[in-house]
Amino acid sequence: METNYRVAYHKFWQDIKKREPAEITATRAVSYNEDARQFSVIFFAQEYIADSNQETVYRKEDGYTPDIMDAIIILNYLAYAQPLSEAEPRWVSIKEIPGGMIFYAAFLKTAISPLIKAFGHQAQLLDTVAASLGGQPAPMGSSAVLFKAFPEIPVCVVIWEGDEEVKANATILFEPSIEPMLHSESIIGLGISLANRLNKRAAKEPSSK
Repeated sequence: METNYRVAYHKFWQDIKKREPAEITATRAVSYNEDARQFSVIFFAQEYIADSNQETVYRKEDGYTPDIMDAIIILNYLAYAQPLSEAEPRWVSIKEIPGGMIFYAAFLKTAISPLIKAFGHQAQLLDTVAASLGGQPAPMGSSAVLFKAFPEIPVCVVIWEGDEEVKANATILFEPSIEPMLHSESIIGLGISLANRLNKRAAKEPSSK
């Protein structure tokens, strides 16, 4: 798996380098430093630098290197930059994303089930931990939060709180416009990445102990 990630990482870098930076900045909410050959990308409310000289991705604030999946998502976002047609905003589940059904069982295990465990009986905790990721409340379920994975890519996490009679549930929703912006495996990875971020923050909260 690590080898596959590395292959994807290097492929996206090569795809980026084949393009004029102006093509990317014209269709993505990113900036480019021509002297340093660096793209500046906002990912979950934090600024990351994609350095074309070193083929590295790191957080600008502290130099933190994200895990390989997050780095691939950022590079995929840059590599797939293209003008998008206007579409009516609506939400779809991972099952409705092309290729999503193939990965649904793994997505359920690694993203949805952990969200249910963390927030299914304390839905208000989602609002508490979402703020550090730039999340904003949304009118769905027992608790729902809208995130901007990238400026053009919203993602919504919805929790339905459970009790003795009703089973808790959760979902992660995307807009269909994400399909031409990220590879299907990157969309899956994006959902898993968000779930992991939320779960780690929830584990640090006193109410989750």
